[in-house]
Amino acid sequence: MYRAVTRQIEVTVEPNFLPERSSVDKGQYFWSYTIVITNSGNETVQLRTRHWIITDATGRKHEVRGEGVVGEQPVLAPGERFEYTSGVPLPTASGFMTGRYQMVSESGLHFEIDVPTFSLDSPDNKRVLN
Repeated sequence: MYRAVTRQIEVTVEPNFLPERSSVDKGQYFWSYTIVITNSGNETVQLRTRHWIITDATGRKHEVRGEGVVGEQPVLAPGERFEYTSGVPLPTASGFMTGRYQMVSESGLHFEIDVPTFSLDSPDNKRVLN
């Protein structure tokens, strides 16, 4: 599991390779990832936008920006958490993702929180130590 905390908001990520949605012969690899966002602060916040940078094993980057996550812009009161699962395809057997969420507090303050960089590794990928 991967974890980042920004302004008392914790984001954890657990990626999972999905062999049933992947095709090694066609160079198609697919992962799901489950994200939990927990508000440990004392002010209600809302997730407004997301920004992802997805990098495959060849170094090719793909950026994704949009409103909310999985069609929602969740509001988190102090102590509340929001969990969702999404997915990502890659043309290579490994890669990584990193990102940020733009949040707004109930007092109107806009700020960004980090999503931890997380690794996407298929069981077919051979690790090389340098």
